[in-house]
Amino acid sequence: MSARLEHMNITVADLEATAAFLAAVFGWSVRWSGAAIANGYAVHVGDDAGYVALYRPGDGRTRDVAERYAARGGLNHIGIVVEDLAAVEARVVAAGYVPHSHADYEPGQRFYFEGPDAVEYEVVSYG
Repeated sequence: MSARLEHMNITVADLEATAAFLAAVFGWSVRWSGAAIANGYAVHVGDDAGYVALYRPGDGRTRDVAERYAARGGLNHIGIVVEDLAAVEARVVAAGYVPHSHADYEPGQRFYFEGPDAVEYEVVSYG
C-alpha cells in the first residue's frame, strides 16, 4: 500500500497574507476557502498534489508560538521540494525573509527560512 501526504493544517494570524505569501513564493494558488471547525475560517493553498491548510480560530486569536523544536508534537518545519532553488530563494529574499542553513547534501541542495507566523520552511531541490 502506498501513502502520500495530502496536507498539513497550521494556525496563522493572517490567512490572506500567509496564503498570498505561499502563492507568490512557491507558485501555488488558493484551492478552497471557507468556514471551518469551531467557527473558524480556513484557506487551502497549494497545487493538485497537496496543500497547506491555513486556519484561524473563530475568536480570531492565535496561541503563543512555543519553541518549535522543544515542544513535543510541535511543528519543526515544512519541507517544500522545488525545481529551481535559486529562483525560490530570490522570491523569499524579495518578500523580506532571510534564508539560512544552506547545504549541499546527498541527493540535493537546501536552505531554510523563517516565514510568516514563525513557521520555518525547508526548501529542497533534487535537480
